[in-house]
Parts: sequence; structure tokens; C-alpha cells
Amino acid sequence: MPRTRPEAAVPDLSGARAVVTGASDGLGLRLAAMLARAGAEVVLPVRNPGKGEAALAEIRRRVPGAAVSLRTLDLSSLDSVAALGGALREEGTPIRVLVNNAGVMTPPERRTTADGFELQFGTNHLGHFALTGHLLPLLRAGRARVTSQVSVAARRGAVNWDDLNWERSYDAGRAYAQSKIAFGLFGLELERRSLAGGWGITSNLSHPGVAPTSLLAARPEMGRDRDTAGVRLIRALSSRGILVGTVETAPLPALYAATSPAARGARLYGPGGLGHLGGPPVEQRLYAPLRDPEEARRVWAASEEMTGVAFDGD
Repeated sequence: MPRTRPEAAVPDLSGARAVVTGASDGLGLRLAAMLARAGAEVVLPVRNPGKGEAALAEIRRRVPGAAVSLRTLDLSSLDSVAALGGALREEGTPIRVLVNNAGVMTPPERRTTADGFELQFGTNHLGHFALTGHLLPLLRAGRARVTSQVSVAARRGAVNWDDLNWERSYDAGRAYAQSKIAFGLFGLELERRSLAGGWGITSNLSHPGVAPTSLLAARPEMGRDRDTAGVRLIRALSSRGILVGTVETAPLPALYAATSPAARGARLYGPGGLGHLGGPPVEQRLYAPLRDPEEARRVWAASEEMTGVAFDGD
């Protein structure tokens, strides 16, 4: 497949509503600010109100006059996800852009969501699956672009069908990879179902490469009281411009996937540098674990059963 090398320019989004999960800090915050600068009315669903208010102030500092607002969302609680979906449907504003960006990564000990799912699978995949389902009428009304943020971790691994919730033998890295593989398969299946049902939604995938974001930083709520050795190394390489990306380049693949007229459904966009770890955004070949439509249908069916959310496209 020929590789395209898109630019990061954003079209005029004046009057369009964009929803970005995980925008209270890091990559998501930068992405939300870029969408606001393009004229979008940006909704930030956040779990931590204090971080949300700080993010709001930062976006308004960077983009004077930005149309940006907060909503409450805890992706590890299906009740919270349903409440946000209901609130936004009640507002009735069509959604043009949904970036499913939030995520958690490799808690050293197995943790669970409010609904009893392994935390990474429940937050990274099931929470976003349910949110997208609850927002489907607004996404259809806005002929939305839905971009789901996966990870280089999805290059290898598989869905652990014998133990989806890692109850028998928890492996933090493999569980994280599973969550992103399932999430990527969902994003690709959403595109197929939209095309088959005439929903008018374009669904694609992006990943930020490797950059010094907050995922591997000290997060006491994840059982990490200090930065991992991995994130310290990534910061050192990034500051020297070696191999990996930067906090400035990491949001660009998602920005391109979510806004460019040239970005297409069922495609993966990531950094164009060596190993797709850093650099400007490009379209790249789907990772091997994401290429089986039957596996995607299986993930979709399991996700509907686990969340109780069905996508009614009629």
C-alpha cells in the first residue's frame, strides 16, 4: 500500500461540535485546543473536575474566545457513560467529531471497573464502545467522524477470549494490548456497519506513536507512585529528538484522522517516522491483529452483551 504523508492543517470547524475524551491533560488537552482553534465547539468529558477546570482555563489561554465546556464522565463506570450520553442527547446538538482518546495503561496489579471488568479493557474499550452507542443519534445527525485512539501495543497480541477480564492470570502489558486491539476492531467494525446501514458516520483509527505523555507517568490511582523507567527513557529520547515523538507531534495523527477531508474510514493513521514511533502523521497499514472482520464482529457482539448497549441505527 502506498503511504500518504498528510499535513496537520485543520479545516474550518466553525459551528461544529467536537467531543474529546481524555482531554483534561496531555495529548488530549492539546488535541482539544487544536480543534477549538479551528472553530469547533469542544466538549470535554472529564472524571476529575479540578483537572477539567484547569484544562478549560488552559485552552482559553491558548485560544481566546474558545467555545469549550466540561461534562462529567468516568469511562470505568457504565452508569456514568450512560448519564453523559443521555445529557448530550437531551441537548440535541449534532456531533461532527468524536475522538475516543482517553485511556489507562498497565496498572501493576489487576484492577477492575465499577462494573467488575478488568480496568484497561473496561475503560479503554468497553467504556468507549458504550459511549459511542449512546451518542449514535447525535453522530448520525452530524455525519460524524469517529476517531478511536489505539496504540503501538496493538501491533502484537490478541483478544484473550478464554479470560477476557484476566481473572486467572493477569499480565498488565498483554491486558493493555488486548484493550487496544478490541478497541481498534470496534472502530473498524463501526465503519462497516455505518456503510451497510447508511448511518453516515466515518470511523477510523489513530495512534500517537511513542511520546512522553502521561500514560506511563506517576499515577497513584493506577498503583504507580513514581514515573516508570520507560517514561523516563522516552522523555530523554524525545528531548534529544531521537526516534520517538514529542508532546507536540503525538496529537497530530488523531487530529488528521478526525478532521482532514482526505482521511478515510477503516484506516489507521500514525506518525511517519522510523517504526511509526514519531514524526508527522501518515496513513499506515493496519496492524495484523486488526485485520480479521470476523474477529471484529465477535468483539462487537461480546461488547454489546457486556455493556448492555446496542447500536440502533434505524
